[in-house]
Amino acid sequence: MKFNSLKARVLVWFGTIAFMVLVLFAFSFNYFLEKSIDNNIRSKLELIAHKYTDNIATQNTGIAIIKDGKIKIKNSDFTLENFQYYLDKKENFFILDHPQNDDYINALYIESMGKKKIMVFQKNLDNKIDNFQDILFFLVPLLLVVFIFLASKLLDKILFPINKLINATKDISVTKFTKSIAVPRENDEIKELVVSFNAMIDRLQKGIERLDRFNSDVSHELKTPLTVIQGEIELALRKTRKPTQYQNTLRTIATQSKQIELIVKQLLLLTKYTKENIKESFEECSLDSLLLGVVDKFQMQLSEKNLHLEIQKIEPVVMQANPVLIESMFSNIIDNAIKYTPKDKKISLWFYQDSKIHFVVKDEGIGIDKEHLCKITQRFYRVDSARNKKIDGFGLGLSIVKNSVLMHEGRLDIRSSETDGTTITILL
Repeated sequence: MKFNSLKARVLVWFGTIAFMVLVLFAFSFNYFLEKSIDNNIRSKLELIAHKYTDNIATQNTGIAIIKDGKIKIKNSDFTLENFQYYLDKKENFFILDHPQNDDYINALYIESMGKKKIMVFQKNLDNKIDNFQDILFFLVPLLLVVFIFLASKLLDKILFPINKLINATKDISVTKFTKSIAVPRENDEIKELVVSFNAMIDRLQKGIERLDRFNSDVSHELKTPLTVIQGEIELALRKTRKPTQYQNTLRTIATQSKQIELIVKQLLLLTKYTKENIKESFEECSLDSLLLGVVDKFQMQLSEKNLHLEIQKIEPVVMQANPVLIESMFSNIIDNAIKYTPKDKKISLWFYQDSKIHFVVKDEGIGIDKEHLCKITQRFYRVDSARNKKIDGFGLGLSIVKNSVLMHEGRLDIRSSETDGTTITILL
């Protein structure tokens, strides 16, 4: 028989084991009780035999003196007829069934004293064993029913949080992650299960939120380059044009395609890692080597604007980190410094370690107004001013930097003024 319910299976197993334990207990208890009663009766009859005198009048107990296989003397209570049968036995103590009533038993003890033997016969003893067996016959199934009932109630209490988990999972959908379960007060496995379930719901909800945000960001930011590409294609297909015009169209399409690729790559970088999974991607990184590699990539942009990058200080630093995020962090900060610093200016860079790891970039750029300073790390936020509206970008760079710093449990500090430029400090 199959039981689909966990409760039913547990009760069946518990009932089977409980029944076996109760039966084993009943037989064991009956055995030891029987031995105890027999020993008490034997001790009593043995004491009577030892106290035997010529006056053998003993109340309710039959005594006989046997010599040469014959009764020499007995009292009126000695009514055992087949006594010779017991004389031939090796044992000297016997429990005999009562001939008229099962509720009583008889007992016989034989004491050897030289050539004669004393037989002590006691009849009509209360048969406590039979009474106890009758009680056990009704008590075992009764206790089994009580145990199963109590086990059922206990299982209901244990399974209550699990049933709540089942009901909560039924209510969960991609658009509904608000279901959570109250944490029990007891510090046990059920509490751990509920806490783990609520944490899983929270992670799933955050994951869906990141996915929704990614979809929203992609649809919003890809709209402009896709519109440009579509417009260029429609314009090129209206009539036959010169090869140079087609080349210009293809250049525009290529530029917009690169922008789409860059937007998607940056958005994926923002959504791929979370605090829950980031440490799985950590490896031993030489941060100074990563930084020098990033600096080398920007040599052409520095030359085009005649910018001087002064490395004020750089020290070897090794730590457990995500190399992709660290490299992206270095790249975005240096890229912003180059973009927003006018020609023939200077950019200074520090990278060293004391109690923390310091990465500092100071430029002589256009600076950031105070009203915008607290918002520039938000996604797609760009300061709309005449000085920077022609600078390429999507407003994702500092968002990636901030996210990378948080993933490595660091701190980002940005200070800027329109006269002194911008200083970005990262502490890891």
